[in-house]
Amino acid sequence: MTDLTRLTAVETAAAIASRETSAVDVAQAHLDRIAAVDGAVHAFLHVDAEGALAQAARVDAGEVTGPLAGVPLALKDVIVTKGVPTTVGSRILEGWRPPYDATVTERLRAAGIVVLGKTNMDEFAMGSSTEHSAYGPTRNPWDLTRIPGGSGGGSAAALAAYEAPLAVGTDTGGSIRQPASVTGTVGVKPTYGGVSRYGLVAFSSSLDQAGPCARTVLDAALLHEAMAGHDPRDSTSIDAPVPPVVAAARKADVAGLRVGVVKELSGEGYETGVQERFDEAVALLQELGATVTEVSCPHFAYALPAYYLIAPSEASSNLARFDSVRYGQRVGDDGVHSLEEVMSITRAAGFGAEVKRRIVLGTYALSSGYYDAYYGQAQKVRTLITRDFTAAFESVDVLVSPASPGVAFPLGAKLDDPLAMYRQDLATIPSNLYGGPAMSVPAGLSEGLPVGLQVMAPVQRDDLLYLVGGAFEAARPFASTPLTWEHA
Repeated sequence: MTDLTRLTAVETAAAIASRETSAVDVAQAHLDRIAAVDGAVHAFLHVDAEGALAQAARVDAGEVTGPLAGVPLALKDVIVTKGVPTTVGSRILEGWRPPYDATVTERLRAAGIVVLGKTNMDEFAMGSSTEHSAYGPTRNPWDLTRIPGGSGGGSAAALAAYEAPLAVGTDTGGSIRQPASVTGTVGVKPTYGGVSRYGLVAFSSSLDQAGPCARTVLDAALLHEAMAGHDPRDSTSIDAPVPPVVAAARKADVAGLRVGVVKELSGEGYETGVQERFDEAVALLQELGATVTEVSCPHFAYALPAYYLIAPSEASSNLARFDSVRYGQRVGDDGVHSLEEVMSITRAAGFGAEVKRRIVLGTYALSSGYYDAYYGQAQKVRTLITRDFTAAFESVDVLVSPASPGVAFPLGAKLDDPLAMYRQDLATIPSNLYGGPAMSVPAGLSEGLPVGLQVMAPVQRDDLLYLVGGAFEAARPFASTPLTWEHA
């Protein structure tokens, strides 16, 4: 009998549409899978079995149709879901049940996609390992002693552990692509504004972007198409047609495509095995007919420090709304403390150490006398990075690099060294500062652990990611997660 949890999203949708199986049976198989293995992986913070089975029943009744109707999905817990807990990995929102759905959630439901539940993440999406979740770390299904990346490690781990064939993440500085890289999955950061941010709990408003996560490029493209499109409720939403991502994934042909290797995103700071897999990936793209040249983007070297001024500055503003008054946790309200004291006590108890660190950093960067020296300068660097991208795309169609400087590291290895943790986003941050789309696609193994190839494209050319990713995937199929711990 076919194991329904091992099918791709495309295969699952086809089996449901042909009545070989039912959406309810598929949903139940994945709920059973979660019950069996998530105690070890901890990909989910909340499983909505009742809601998932109800949505699946609607698909079976013919009430909802579409290319992904009946396919299960794991949703990162930063995207609000009406009546379903949304914690953002933080104690300050523990137990909060939003009164509305995010646009992404609405579109998933309209497409007939079955949301299984909410996945674990670094608190407020601040982290690169999912160890900064207030609810405990997620573990990498390739090796349970290692991290699954962050901040969206729960979504990536759910895919790698076959708990869901699709997932949604958000990417502020690499939080979709870095987990995809270290778990051997596909993760895409769409063009900024390509997917609505309405109902996405904000970390850094000029950088945050929801995107698709999957085990294959075509699955990711179909999810991308279902999620994307203009939303008048999001002032940054692009009012333009969604790029033809599904057609590109199916075409999967790079013959004649001009590929630029970013000089500044390789060599020093990248593990030897990662660099070797990347070099092999570039050689394969050449074999497939692409023209490869080295491209210099000199200001990429300043992306990391610029990001860690811009993002915390925006976070210090966005997180001010968590004041103990309107929603979420409220501590110290005993009739003795003033409102200001209750706010202070609540924030002290509700925010974790990494969130506090970034709020302090951002508040300092925005403070009188330092604004121009820090935040202002960082925005100038952002402009220079955008110019680097613009200049590069005059001579090449896409840029490539490793998606992460290393493979998954052991849990706890970098928790006491914030700078080492921040460097995990070395290759992914530039695309967020620019606003263009980027993808991580599996590129092989180093020391038995996954390595990702990053593809970056111009703004609104998300289809080029799927063209390259699809061709690369077809030429170098990726081995499934070994999951040896299941049989230990």
